[in-house]
Amino acid sequence: MSETALKAPGVTAPSGDANRWKALVFIALAQLMVVLDATIVNIALPAAQQDLGISDGNKQWVITAYALAFGGLLLFGGRIADLWGRKRTFVLGLAGFAAASALGGAATTGTLMFGARALQGVFGALLAPAALSLLAVMFTDAKERAKAFGIYGAIAGGGGAVGLILGGFLTEYLDWRWTFFVNVPFAIVAAAGAYFVIREPEGGRNRNPLDIPGVLLSTLGLVALVYGFTRAESDGWGDALTVSMFVASVVLLLAFVVVEAKVKAPLLPLRVVTDRNRGGIYLSLGLAIIGMFGLFLFLTYYLQVVKGYSPVKTGFAFLPMVAGMITGSTQIGTRLMTRVPARLLMGPGFLVAALGMLLLTQLEIDSSYGALLLPAMVLLGLGMGTAFMPAMSLATQGVEPRDAGVASAMVNTSQQVGGAIGTALLNTIASSATTSYVKDHIAGAAAKPQQDLVKLQGMVHGYSTAIGFAVGILAVAALIAFTFVNAGRPGATPAASGSGDGIEDEVPVPVVAH
Repeated sequence: MSETALKAPGVTAPSGDANRWKALVFIALAQLMVVLDATIVNIALPAAQQDLGISDGNKQWVITAYALAFGGLLLFGGRIADLWGRKRTFVLGLAGFAAASALGGAATTGTLMFGARALQGVFGALLAPAALSLLAVMFTDAKERAKAFGIYGAIAGGGGAVGLILGGFLTEYLDWRWTFFVNVPFAIVAAAGAYFVIREPEGGRNRNPLDIPGVLLSTLGLVALVYGFTRAESDGWGDALTVSMFVASVVLLLAFVVVEAKVKAPLLPLRVVTDRNRGGIYLSLGLAIIGMFGLFLFLTYYLQVVKGYSPVKTGFAFLPMVAGMITGSTQIGTRLMTRVPARLLMGPGFLVAALGMLLLTQLEIDSSYGALLLPAMVLLGLGMGTAFMPAMSLATQGVEPRDAGVASAMVNTSQQVGGAIGTALLNTIASSATTSYVKDHIAGAAAKPQQDLVKLQGMVHGYSTAIGFAVGILAVAALIAFTFVNAGRPGATPAASGSGDGIEDEVPVPVVAH
């Protein structure tokens, strides 16, 4: 390659290229920390609630405070990454997340804990889109991009299950506070490594003034949406405040779209979401997460309450799913992504995951782990790992460098909102099915042991019913992937088709130094 090509504007220098794989280690470490935190705190919650004297009515705020701040501020965080620079935002997000985690670990009251969780959400909203957009701008070669996003996708998919294992160990053998303190060394190592290793390509900033109306409308709209679903889970879908949150969310988000279409420098340029491929990915990913989040919740309760597993044993029971996700992402997805169109990985991937879920609709009190849960988890992991990796790569492929942050934020937003919807929707379906089952069968159970058995059977019936709905949701995600995502394999001959923003669906690979 000529010296001129190496020094061309927008092309990373050789030294920067040499560091990109080292940079991936620290980006992946930061992503692991954020994903771990989503489940590690769930395991610690009962012990923390008892220590801090948090009431049953308020315990949800340990989860909700984080979800509201994180989900509501993701678009803002993505725009800040585009404005300030992704490396700077990434390091700042890590530092803030570490400080908030230390505050949570040292909390002496419930109020302090809620505040620490909200702060974690704020800095997580800076960190997550910055991490994904750094990958998008640093890895432009099709084959390298496939490998990088394979690793990232495996962590994004399997990190939650690893969090269950780590959370179980820390809570059972040390103290619940270590589920917070453990983030501090993660963040310090990732921030130090990122500061010295990451070389962000020049010319990718979006220096337009911040769209304040867009920030306010999107943040309030997303907060109202996430809180509406969270409240629906605890207070019911007909609750007056729940309904008003949904109405407010629709009004605010519609107003946001109107504002974004008119302002000169929008927070979320509509070209990012109206592109056929990206729009299909955001929608299918959100639906897939709806099914996955409900499943994590049900299987955790099934293994601990019905099967009597300890927190540590429960975490280890999820390992086959993690192994499946890593295999699907790094072996199947990575190897095939440069050979076949993304829809032929995403669609079949979601269908394989749906098959795993279909097996779990056969769940009973005495179901065998080896005969039923193990194959179901392996199929789920393989399917999700295969689908997630090309989805995350394509969601930021072909986007203008100045939009990389907000495009990455939309990936995280679809996952976060999908998680909130999935937890509330599937839990409501499960609770309703359980109540109905117990009501129909409790009369025939005279003695208390028989009544307890009916209640357990009702619980498992509720889980299998809700999982049946999740199978349908994953099937719809597969249909959307097959229908909307029409980009060819990366690096193929460009052929414009159906992009809403004029960007070609298959983007020629930019020249990079090797």
